[in-house]
Amino acid sequence: QVQLVESGGRLVQAGGSLRLSCAASGRSFSTYFMGWFRQPPGKEREFVAAIGWRGRDTYYTDSVKGRFTISKDNAKNTVYLEMNNLKPEDTAVYYCAAATGWITVTLPGEYNYWGQGTQVTVSS
Repeated sequence: QVQLVESGGRLVQAGGSLRLSCAASGRSFSTYFMGWFRQPPGKEREFVAAIGWRGRDTYYTDSVKGRFTISKDNAKNTVYLEMNNLKPEDTAVYYCAAATGWITVTLPGEYNYWGQGTQVTVSS
């Protein structure tokens, strides 16, 4: 069993930066595929970024490439999402997710565990 707790979300102006953190409890964190998803107001949950269990392979949705960076610290059982040059369309609840085994990273259904979410609001 894995528990995920996100933090770092807040109100920020367009062009600003935030770093989201997701702390994981439980064993074998280093073997988990980790992902960040977001759910904008009134819309479905969408893939943002993912990172392989060793922290070397990263994946991003096109709209955040060059602005967001996902990283994983296996020693601290934490995954991060560094977000730069934020835009109002990045406003959403951001969720951390964990998966075992090889997955299709963009599909929410492939992930076994989810955090409760953290709100990011970008004002124009």
